[in-house]
Amino acid sequence: MTPPLPLPVRVAAGLVVTAVEQARDLPRLALGLPVTAVSQALQASMRVQQKVTELAIKGDQVLGAAPPVEDEPAWATFDDEVVPRRNGRSSGRSEDEATVTTLRRPPEPTPPTEPQPIDPVLSAPAESDDAEGPNVMPSYATLTIPQLRGRLRYLGADDLRALLAWEQAHGDRPPYVTMLSNRIATVGDG
Repeated sequence: MTPPLPLPVRVAAGLVVTAVEQARDLPRLALGLPVTAVSQALQASMRVQQKVTELAIKGDQVLGAAPPVEDEPAWATFDDEVVPRRNGRSSGRSEDEATVTTLRRPPEPTPPTEPQPIDPVLSAPAESDDAEGPNVMPSYATLTIPQLRGRLRYLGADDLRALLAWEQAHGDRPPYVTMLSNRIATVGDG
């Protein structure tokens, strides 16, 4: 019987065989390499996003006593407001550009005005008014701010005043009162 070869020789032979096998599989592995690289990059990205989210949650818990963010900033405008015109000509910007510009510009200070008296006929709930809303918009009480904003553009000043009176009598929610008041001012100016 022949004595076994020394360990370093056997390891070297094993490395040569492994290298030959890897060389044969190289074309197949090369095709899967981009997929593997993209997959690993996505996994790393997901891990980073999870860490950032965890940190944000911890920050929210620490800062939990911070004041709430208001739903509708006072400087926000309606999408359907008319682009300002000069001498009968448009400003040369599209309506979307004008709205974006309006939203980015800080609000101009307005002089204090006396509150307008509310018509007692409109402020008193009508006979058929119920807890869901006035006759003008029966489902008003269930609408969110964005839903209401979408429906306000179709109402006239009198209908808007009726909604404002109903809101002040039933919920008096500040974002709703502000939105209705701003819309009445916009429709009244137009």
